[in-house]
Amino acid sequence: MPARTALRAASFERNEITIIPETATLVRLCFRVKVNRKTVNVRPETPRTDEQLLNELQRRAALFFWEKADPGTGLVNDRANNFDSDDYTAASTAATGYALAALPIAVEHGWLNRDEAAARARTTLRFLLTMPHKHGWMIHFVDKRNGQRLWESEFSSIDTALLLSGAIVCGQYFSHNPSAVDISVLADALYRRIDWWWMLTNNGAQPDKNLLSHGWKPETGFISYDYGTYNEAILLYLLGLGAPVNPLPDRVWPGIRRSLQTYASTESLKGGPIFVHQMPHGFFYFRSQRDKLGFDYWVSSTNAMRIQYQYCIDRATEFQTYAEGFWGLNAGDGPDGYAAYGVIDSPDDGTVSPTGAISAILFLPTIALSAARSLYTKIGYALWGTYGFANAFNIDRNWFARDVIGIDLGMELLSIENHRSGLVWTLMDSFYSVAPARRAAGFHVTSEPEPRPVHRVESNAAIA
Repeated sequence: MPARTALRAASFERNEITIIPETATLVRLCFRVKVNRKTVNVRPETPRTDEQLLNELQRRAALFFWEKADPGTGLVNDRANNFDSDDYTAASTAATGYALAALPIAVEHGWLNRDEAAARARTTLRFLLTMPHKHGWMIHFVDKRNGQRLWESEFSSIDTALLLSGAIVCGQYFSHNPSAVDISVLADALYRRIDWWWMLTNNGAQPDKNLLSHGWKPETGFISYDYGTYNEAILLYLLGLGAPVNPLPDRVWPGIRRSLQTYASTESLKGGPIFVHQMPHGFFYFRSQRDKLGFDYWVSSTNAMRIQYQYCIDRATEFQTYAEGFWGLNAGDGPDGYAAYGVIDSPDDGTVSPTGAISAILFLPTIALSAARSLYTKIGYALWGTYGFANAFNIDRNWFARDVIGIDLGMELLSIENHRSGLVWTLMDSFYSVAPARRAAGFHVTSEPEPRPVHRVESNAAIA
């Protein structure tokens, strides 16, 4: 299989990064430095424009998903060291989903050969269909070498949804290619075997329950927590509402509690870490739409980005990280370990997430691009590595993460691509389950004067 192909950031002059080629030999792959002993593309231009920087961020994220997949299983690391080699073998089901979605992006940009991408997709999907599962629900963390359960992880509803979303996008990309149509069939097989009512009703023990459990463990049964408040799980519910086999009942959508919060005269749906407001938008397009309850999730997430940005500005006197203009409070690594940083009612200590700020490009492109450029020019020496920016940093604590985390790179990769081309949105919208899912949740396009409110009470006639 192809060897390592990264271009490392290794020397710095006047606070600008000069990219130095790595000496790895490549075989067949277009993330290339050398092919057949002939050097090509060994010195890409240092990204001086915003478009070049976005291109490099995407390329390095796509490289993570290619390089950190086990060649025999296709399962992808939960995380990786961004600067040195590592021996991590823990794979994340969700990261593997993002890896599948990354394949079409890499092909479209010319970083990966279409046949190589198709072969990787087949390897991954075929192995996934052989892995342990519970009524179609997949384990959160597994050993990437053999798919075996790690750390008594749960059979996770949200991680299965992210895996499935990536599989759908990948399958749709290859569905019109006669030599690769089997990829969409494999992806659909993953979807059709999920027992949505089993996770909804706790295997029939609570037949009238309206909310999906976080998951199930062999040792203790169903996790007591349900996805009952607004968060990233709206993606999970949409997949369930549109499922081809025993879809979720329409009653689950209004069963989710949606609380509004206001900060600096800006209103959004309440949710702490920034990823909560970003993750569903990586796969589903919500702009200029309301659901049957009258909520506009695009406006809510746009406002949530504004709140995050303003929140950090307002605390510039408390933390040097914010004073330097950095923002993006996320669930991720921190100086004291993994933490769910956020705004208003969530913890914050000056730790920010580069991918969190950059993934805001869907909603606030100017601010997100400025954040990416500032990160690259001001602090790149401590964060910029093989796969782009490391997961988090805290200037006040003089702490800079060494690792990248797969799902964060995935959100960044998909957000940038949707901003640039809408590719992932187009592929997801072309899938047969999306239209019925939108109908079940009552999504409909509305034309309204700006600024659009997050919530608006609508008549049944307007919804129809």
